[in-house]
This record gives sequence, structure tokens and C-alpha cells, in this order.
Amino acid sequence: MKTLILLLLPLFAYSQHKEEQKNLNKEKLAHYYAKTAEVRFFSQARQKYIDSILMIDHYNAYLWQQKAMPLFKQKKYELGLQYLDSAIKYDQTNHYVEYGAFMKCIFVKNYKAAIKDFELLKVKNKNGFVMDHSYDFYIGISYLQLNYFQQAVEYLKSSIGYSEMKWKEAHYVEYFYLGIVEMEQENLSEANHFLDKALSIYKEFPDALYYKAQLLELQNNYSDAKRLIEQAISNYSKGYSLNEDNAKYEDYPYQIKKDWLTIELELINKKLGE
Repeated sequence: MKTLILLLLPLFAYSQHKEEQKNLNKEKLAHYYAKTAEVRFFSQARQKYIDSILMIDHYNAYLWQQKAMPLFKQKKYELGLQYLDSAIKYDQTNHYVEYGAFMKCIFVKNYKAAIKDFELLKVKNKNGFVMDHSYDFYIGISYLQLNYFQQAVEYLKSSIGYSEMKWKEAHYVEYFYLGIVEMEQENLSEANHFLDKALSIYKEFPDALYYKAQLLELQNNYSDAKRLIEQAISNYSKGYSLNEDNAKYEDYPYQIKKDWLTIELELINKKLGE
């Protein structure tokens, strides 16, 4: 019996040490998590606190994504992708694969890589959505940015179908990009139709007004083009814009700037002799 007790003592001591270490780690994690909330989101201090958490909880995909996200918003894409790859590696779902594909499309602007990732995701979840839009939406605007216009039309129309199935109506930005694709192909009537569809949902949308004005200029209708540009300038000055959540951090394809509007108005005035 004495021998058995002696044999069990090291096991008991190890178990006790392991439990103490577990409790200590919980205390450290609570401390570091609290500290991340006390410092600026983009600060190096926050990055260091996340590093300290990762030393204890290395396989936490969420933490790797949290380390990557501020870097993307600071346009440090290469560094951000490095940490996002770890989030994808340790994730047990498709969540960070989706997030990574979105970042490649909108932030990094590596459109071929984004298409590849979204096509792989479609194999697992054909009707998948991320950041309020379908996989096909991002594939469509990726093809638009690569000047593969027919493919862009195909995927954007598919995205509209998914949106109508999921939410009973399409998103205004889907019609907007479909209008842009048709405009790039000089299909002026179709382009005007889809920009009007976008404006029927979001009537203050200055970007759609800007491109509609350009369509009118192509038809030498400078008076109506001027009216739309002036309306776009007024709406833009009131804060209306392409209302995607991440547009404040990164420009979306064909998203307009204030200077574009003033330059366009100057060009129209010259045509009108004003």
C-alpha cells in the first residue's frame, strides 16, 4: 500500500501543477484581454497584448484575425495577410476563408486570388454570403476589375438572384455594378436601366448619379448631365456615398471622389459654353 501511495504522489503533484498552471493562464488571459480594450485599436501596444494572448492560446483563429484586421485598415496588406493565413489555418469553419477572400477582393485587390477562393467556397456552400453580399457578387466585381465583362455580368446577375431569394430584393450596389459593366461595354441603354434600378432603391446615391451623367454626356445631353452632377455634388456634400461598412477604410471599385464630381462639372460647363 505504501508503495502504491509513493507511485501515485508524482501523478498527483503533476495534476495539481497542471491545474495551477491552467488557473494562472486564465488569470493572464483575463488580464491581457482587459488591456487590449484599454489601448488604441491601431496601436502597437494592442498588437503586443494580442501576442501575449497568442503565447497562451496559440490556436485561436479569432485572435489571429484580430491581429490582422487593424493592419488591413492601415493598408499593411502583406503583413495582414500573414496573420490572416494563421486564422484560416486554425479555423474549424469557413468563416475566415470567407473573410480572407473578401479582404483579397476589396482591400488587397488581388482579384485572381479572390476569385479562386470564392470559387472554392462555392463548392462547399453555393449560395454563401459574406459581408452582406453573395460570393458571386465579389466574383463579379473581381471579373469587372480584370476587364472580363461577360463573366462579370454573369456573376452579378447570379448575385441578384441569390439576393432576391434570401432577402426578397436585390441590393442597390449589385445593380450599380451591373450598370458599370454595361457602361464599360458601351451598352448605354442597359447601363442606364441598371443605374436607375440602383437609384430606385437608394435615390441619393451620388456614384450612380455621376455615372448616369456620363451616359448623358455620351449622348450629347449636357444640360441633363449637369443637373445630375449638381445633384450628386449636393448629395455627396450631405454625406451620401457608397454605404458599404468597409468603404470608410478602403475604396470600392468605381467609388467616386469629391474631386471627380467638380472636374466633371467643369467639363460639362465647357461643353455648354458656361
